[in-house]
Amino acid sequence: MATITVGQSETFVSDKAIEKKDLGGGIRRKILGYGPDLMIVKVWFDRGSIGEVHAHRHSQSSYVESGKFEVFVDGKKQVLGAGDSFYIAPHLDHGAVCLEPGVLIDTFSPAREDFLGMES
Repeated sequence: MATITVGQSETFVSDKAIEKKDLGGGIRRKILGYGPDLMIVKVWFDRGSIGEVHAHRHSQSSYVESGKFEVFVDGKKQVLGAGDSFYIAPHLDHGAVCLEPGVLIDTFSPAREDFLGMES
């Protein structure tokens, strides 16, 4: 298997310079600063949109910037609002349902190669 080398973003990232990517289902995202070992992503959710249950090899920590979300991690559910956060260890099933329109700030370690259009 070939080794994938993730580059890095510019040192300073201007929000205005990044276009939101429409992921469908009322979810949009912007990839902000990243390097091989860390990535930060801003994700907008419309009410009722669903972050389907999935798992990945990356550690993830997420901050609820606004809105309200029912978050599922490894068989546990909790409703979280602005200012709350959650952590997902690698390979754990997780997902979310947006109860009130909002924004999550997701961080990943290492960076999500799949978000950059690279195979993982």
